Amino acid sequence: MSDKWKTQVWIVAKDELRYWSRSKLAVSVLVIGIILTLSSVVVTAVKMHELSEQRQATQNKSEETFLQQPDRHPHRMVHYGHYAFRVPAPLSMLDPGVDAYTGNSIFLEGHRQNTAMFAEQKQTTGLTKLGSLSPAFIVQVIAPLLLVLIGYSSISRERESQTLTFLVAQGVSFYSLIIGKGVALFFVACLVLFPLCISGVFTVAQGESSLVVASFLLAYLLYLVIWILFILLISALFSKSSESFSGLAIVWILVCIVMPRVASSTASVSVPIEGKLETDFAVIAALRQLGDGHNANDPAFNQLKSSLLKKYKVGSVEELPINFRGAVASASEAELTKVLNQFAEERMQKELRQTQVARLFGWLSPKIAIRSFSMISAGTSIETHHRFLRETEELRFKFVQSLNKTHMEQLNYIDDINRNKGQEENRKARVSASNWKIIQGFKFSIDDASKRLSRGLLGLMQLLIWIALLCFLIRFIGRRTL
Repeated sequence: MSDKWKTQVWIVAKDELRYWSRSKLAVSVLVIGIILTLSSVVVTAVKMHELSEQRQATQNKSEETFLQQPDRHPHRMVHYGHYAFRVPAPLSMLDPGVDAYTGNSIFLEGHRQNTAMFAEQKQTTGLTKLGSLSPAFIVQVIAPLLLVLIGYSSISRERESQTLTFLVAQGVSFYSLIIGKGVALFFVACLVLFPLCISGVFTVAQGESSLVVASFLLAYLLYLVIWILFILLISALFSKSSESFSGLAIVWILVCIVMPRVASSTASVSVPIEGKLETDFAVIAALRQLGDGHNANDPAFNQLKSSLLKKYKVGSVEELPINFRGAVASASEAELTKVLNQFAEERMQKELRQTQVARLFGWLSPKIAIRSFSMISAGTSIETHHRFLRETEELRFKFVQSLNKTHMEQLNYIDDINRNKGQEENRKARVSASNWKIIQGFKFSIDDASKRLSRGLLGLMQLLIWIALLCFLIRFIGRRTL
């Protein structure tokens, strides 16, 4: 009986594939799907490779330029600053994620935290912001529509032509028919995913975890299986192909277009974030209470002055064995950074909560579930961007404080306060360029495989629940049909 069932499934699948091979629409749609996926993979891979080379070269050039600066006052180098670039992750060639919107480089300087710059979508036209043709976008949005165009009439066509009753009378069970049609659609889905599989092998060669790549591809396969089940369910519900197509079109619009917008809007409303102007004013108000780090006579540093005079047992700042202006700059930077980090951390936590709210809509839309898992596993999610911001801020603080230490220990206080009185005085208020060697190569790497996969577990679970729910509904429809 089992062999007979397998034979029936195989016969139905072959017959469905033969029917599509004779349909110009089905063949055209399949060819378009494969070409779109393949071309997006190639274009995105080339683009990401070029970006990786450019950013690494620019990072090296930025560090080289900083190290080549002549003898200068250390605080001038604090303001000279340098750049930190984020090199794209291997799987970003398949899913660029939030990287295209958040920026990929940060200018590091004293007294302020700059935001990430050069976001791709901020430098393009309004039309491209609707969605770039990345491999992830193709499979998440376009591929389901192509599957709908190919398979919308899978079951309803049998009813319209009155062959369904004949097949059942010949001993073909409804489940054999459903599974056979599903196998045929599964074959089409595998063809569409094949370019992604090739690219996945390439990312493993670039150093990506094979477990992450396998999970990434498996998640996309599960997502397309969900759409296959949608197609079979809707096609089995309606007796006319036109009705099943309309139903599937509505499902596609709701799942791929409407629900992601609803999720985004709900997240923004449930976890509001202050605008840039409002935040800037709040930061300025908080920093005003700290005192001016460029003014050693600011009353805010009287306590620092008293403690240093007591520590070194001297009566004036001129007698201190360290440069008091450098000590003020160091203390001011530490307090300022503490305040800036509080604001930055608060904003990042709100952004993360917004993202988590939006991800819960994966229970209502498999497109949101696959998008969440895809970005997390690829290392292009908001969590990875936040870690980039934290690591670059840590780098900025160390670099600034190293220069402040040089200011404090290697520059005489009298020479420092007299530096603007003449050329010779200005020359004395400089330190050796060898002090610029505090800059070390910055290299950002994404989270390890286990952390990314555990973080994306919710999205994978949502996909599996969708499959279980649709299988239950198809079985329920099958019982009614029989």
